Amino acid sequence: MNIPMITVVAGPAGCGKTTWICQQLRNTASAENVIYFSPGTGNVPIDQIRLSAEFPEAKVFSDGQEVEFLNQLAGAENIYIELGFYLELGSIEQIVGNVPYQSVAVLPSHLKDSEYHTWAEKIVKGLDIETIIIQNQIWRSPTNGQVIDEDSLNEFWYELSHGAYGQVSRAKGIFDVADGRALYADFVAGVPTTDFLELDLPRHLEGRPQRFSGLEVWGENLDESAIRQTLQDCYLSDSAIAQYQEQVKQILTEETIQ
Repeated sequence: MNIPMITVVAGPAGCGKTTWICQQLRNTASAENVIYFSPGTGNVPIDQIRLSAEFPEAKVFSDGQEVEFLNQLAGAENIYIELGFYLELGSIEQIVGNVPYQSVAVLPSHLKDSEYHTWAEKIVKGLDIETIIIQNQIWRSPTNGQVIDEDSLNEFWYELSHGAYGQVSRAKGIFDVADGRALYADFVAGVPTTDFLELDLPRHLEGRPQRFSGLEVWGENLDESAIRQTLQDCYLSDSAIAQYQEQVKQILTEETIQ
């Protein structure tokens, strides 16, 4: 079986691994024969959803789809595997076996002589993130079917990124908001805050969305119960969702007529 070279991308949390892969895909003629796999994300595949929204023709795989991923290798032109910071670099051997791969590390410029430098064949300059963490937790929560008022989401995200629930080093999430859009939220300590990114997904205006949404937070002394409770307080009821959706549909109809 003739398999093209696999590119394995690794680096600390928030340094820009997924962003770098997206940049490579934008430089390809077509993402139709591109495969992307990010193991270890469980039932919160945030990066996979973000990438598939921007490149819907790419084949994107998550945990539990290892067999399908391997079966697609021979027909691909470009193959990317993203290793999250929570995975050992050696874990790639368990995924690809003896198949050759190119190792790429996306690193902040101030990081020197790390395990990534020893492992990588190519070093890419990433965001200048803070990389010194004494103790860390990773907390994930799928929020499928939940809809959040955008003002409440803004307030929650501000609190999360400003220490209200512990020292957060990295947070990212995908949220369905009241007007039917899916928003990607991203925070990295030490990096200027960015606005929410609207994902190129169909606007959902019929009841509760049947698609992925969820949150991943990494940091120290996280108050997980407070994060969970605050999120729950942001969720809209069925009646509120229906009311928002009717308002949006009316606005869209009027815009179409005009």
